[in-house]
Amino acid sequence: MLAAEYPKRRPDGRAGTYEYVSVDDAVRVVALDDQQRLVLVEDDFHLQRRRVLHLPGGNCDGQEPREAALRELEEETGLIAGDLRPLGVIDPLPSITSARIFLFTATSLRTGRTRRDATEAGMTQHWRLLQDALAAVRNGEITEAGSVAALLLSERAST
Repeated sequence: MLAAEYPKRRPDGRAGTYEYVSVDDAVRVVALDDQQRLVLVEDDFHLQRRRVLHLPGGNCDGQEPREAALRELEEETGLIAGDLRPLGVIDPLPSITSARIFLFTATSLRTGRTRRDATEAGMTQHWRLLQDALAAVRNGEITEAGSVAALLLSERAST
């Protein structure tokens, strides 16, 4: 990650400064089981100073988004997707970063093993029906941008 600024000429011709953050692209995965339940994870987000409920996912770490989605799903939940389909892509903060979040739906799940890193040591896993997860978006329980977008796109895809 890199936080930086550089001089920039504004549209009105005056000099200004452009600030940005350079971070990796990321992924989020809506992993649905045979009963149409999806898995959510909850862990500590240091800057939020609270636990955050969100879909499995993380940084691409130099991988193609599809491979990163498969890796993150198994690392965080111990689930292996038999089928992974793209849902869409979002630009979560285009005024300060060029990083994108790639959204996927995973089905035909089978059990693998979790491989959480040290920052995910307290991570917990929760299963919910899609409609219950959407209610959690609407009531403010799920606020993480990639998760909100993926869940809303999943709702649209299921209707």
